[in-house]
Amino acid sequence: MNITETRAATVLTRSGGYLKEVCTHSLNPYTGCGFGRSSCGVACYVRFNPWVGRGRPWGGFVDVKVNAAERYLETADAERRWARKNGRPFSVFLASSTDPWQPLEQTYRITRQVLDAFLVNPPDVLILQSHSARMRDDAERFEALARKLDLRVHLSIEGDRERLPGLPPPPSPLADRLAALRDFAARGLNAVACLAPLYPMQAPDAFFASLARAGVSAVVLDHFIQGDGTADGSRTRKTPLPAAMAELDPASLHPEYRDSIARVAARHLPVGLSAAGFAGRYSRSF
Repeated sequence: MNITETRAATVLTRSGGYLKEVCTHSLNPYTGCGFGRSSCGVACYVRFNPWVGRGRPWGGFVDVKVNAAERYLETADAERRWARKNGRPFSVFLASSTDPWQPLEQTYRITRQVLDAFLVNPPDVLILQSHSARMRDDAERFEALARKLDLRVHLSIEGDRERLPGLPPPPSPLADRLAALRDFAARGLNAVACLAPLYPMQAPDAFFASLARAGVSAVVLDHFIQGDGTADGSRTRKTPLPAAMAELDPASLHPEYRDSIARVAARHLPVGLSAAGFAGRYSRSF
């Protein structure tokens, strides 16, 4: 792993494309991701972004933005004015192109510093997203933030399988992520399970029933088609993920599979699809 400490010129990026309806800004405490060689990194759409990788192998580098919290505090008021001028609440997605709780967070605590900066100058809406149960390390900060702003805690779980054939293991065991969701719900947090990208499922009805019993407030379902930023999932089709999915259930390669799973999930919980789900728009009717 090539680790570089950097000083970012800016950390609040105005949203476009897929994220435009989700939030006004994204904030990435790191560039690159230490989970790049795990199952989520195999099909991560960011690996195809030349501006992020700059020719470096995905999973082989991380740039640590050591001044991320400082830059947030210096620019938050101006970006809040920009958002409200455009008729929207100042909403931040942490993070869109890296995992805030990747392994290096245990050393650098950049994400924790950013959370503390949010406590000083809160956005209106904050969406936290991770593939790691290590989010629990900052649960007390989440509770403090929830008293100041509209907070949603998103934890990616992909489905009810630990892993897919031929793919590396996930960044965090499924059981640990489910335990984290239960913990967040018990703390009164808005805990959202994100099946993104949605894996072929074994027993969806029982799985979503268990999430409801755990106190999860909603689920988000996202297919790699459109979910990877392309209309036909062409980025993901360059990776081993579709073949691994097809080995278990060929029907799972089509977006209609997501819709069929949504109908099952909606028996138990509010369900959001794709970008609308990440934006917090849910339904019980599909």
